[in-house]
Amino acid sequence: MSKGHPKGLIAAALSNMGERFGYYIMNAVLLLFLCSKFGISDQVAGIIYGVFYFSIYIMALPGGIIADKLQNYKGTIIAGLITMAAGYVALSIPTTVTLGNKTIVLVMVCAALLLIAFGNGLFKGNLQAIVGQMYDNLEAEAAKEGPEALADAKAKRDPGFQIFYVFINIGGVIAPFVAPSLRQWWLRVHDMAYNSNLPALCHQYLNNADGMDVVKQANLATWMAESNANFDPSNMTAACEQYLQVFNEGVHYSFIASVAAMLLSLCIFMIFKKRFPAPAKKSEKEVVEYTAEERASMARDIKQRMAGLYAVLGICVFFWMSFHQNGQSLSLFARDFVNSESIAPEVWQFLNPALVILLTPIIMWIFGTAWGRKFSTPKKITIGMLFAGAAYLFLMIFSVNMGYPSGKDFLQQDAATIMSMKAESWVLIVTYFFLTVAELFISPLGLSFVSKIAPKHLQGICQGLWLSATAIGNLLIMIGPILFNALPKLWMTWAVFMIVCFVAMLIMFGMLKWLERITAQQQ
Repeated sequence: MSKGHPKGLIAAALSNMGERFGYYIMNAVLLLFLCSKFGISDQVAGIIYGVFYFSIYIMALPGGIIADKLQNYKGTIIAGLITMAAGYVALSIPTTVTLGNKTIVLVMVCAALLLIAFGNGLFKGNLQAIVGQMYDNLEAEAAKEGPEALADAKAKRDPGFQIFYVFINIGGVIAPFVAPSLRQWWLRVHDMAYNSNLPALCHQYLNNADGMDVVKQANLATWMAESNANFDPSNMTAACEQYLQVFNEGVHYSFIASVAAMLLSLCIFMIFKKRFPAPAKKSEKEVVEYTAEERASMARDIKQRMAGLYAVLGICVFFWMSFHQNGQSLSLFARDFVNSESIAPEVWQFLNPALVILLTPIIMWIFGTAWGRKFSTPKKITIGMLFAGAAYLFLMIFSVNMGYPSGKDFLQQDAATIMSMKAESWVLIVTYFFLTVAELFISPLGLSFVSKIAPKHLQGICQGLWLSATAIGNLLIMIGPILFNALPKLWMTWAVFMIVCFVAMLIMFGMLKWLERITAQQQ
């Protein structure tokens, strides 16, 4: 699969895979962990999650600027891995939350998340810039052999970024199982069992037992009896405190695996460090004088490249807002509306990276055929938006058919009604299939698009701009939990994301010929 690609590609992908494995351990459980740890609402947890996700990607912009300014991509990447490891160490320390220390513990958790975000900013975009430079070097060498060799080298860039993307997702397949598995094991050690509904009910009881309605108290008693072998009905306060403590300790311990993953990624990068190019490093060159017309032409070229870049970035904002609902409203849907007796809701996030691995060879084969080569990178991104909209169209139709109310109203019902209305796992499988196909048409090819049109002296910054657009989309993902609980019917939440994706697709379609001209000029 990597034949003919730069020698450093697999090494860079392995380093990225280790970092992504550690990251996805935390990411898979973050929203639901914040709710279970602190008893905050889905909306507040969604805001924290959204700000964190925004920070992870927006930090890539200063990370790119730092690397470009210092002309030291490799040192910046190493510093990023060490910083992230420190953040995960802070998250791995279990803390007991009480009414008196809840705020300070939450602040400490948020500080650890920001440390991870800053480290990620130093790491992620700069490693992608190195991969882009590998293909610049490959094409430069091929140009010496003639036009045919150059065309063949240029054709390898899109598949190369898809290979790089596959390795990201290998770590992502395993990671979602780590925290839930450790949590379930820790619960079993204490003669308890997992129940996705209990943390919220325990917090409600501890905060205001007298104000808790009769239906919720009955649900709490029923589910606590089923999930705690040592449950004493006469002391519900102690039972709730113990369940929450054990429930969250297992998640804390899982972050130790994230620390180990960062260190493994660091080791891989250090071993293969000499194979990686330095994108911003410039050798001393003879000063060249340009005419006014030549300078104006170069300025127009850079302006046109950046305009095309900003146009695609604007579309991708709306893709990421919709796609990254996998950690927001889709996680809440898995927790509340999908039967989780055998599989914890966080685990379902493995579907996306698993499907990436399974589908990437198929899509690469399609793109490699004579028919597939006719599709430009901008056209592939347009098709990706179509698939993203289809995912939410499916969820909307399913929710209408099931007659689902809002997430908040759904949990107001008695335990028997809630269990009878829960969906089966195939709903998530279909949804993630459409979203994954969309991702494969947009994310790796978007990275390739940036590397193609980015001016040579702005590669780190342009990769940072790509990740900054992702950051803006990620900040908007907090809309999901708000709509999930506020709109009267669940289908309305999915309709919002469906409309966003289809409108973005139509706008992209309208710009298609212009973007294809810009891309062709860089070939």
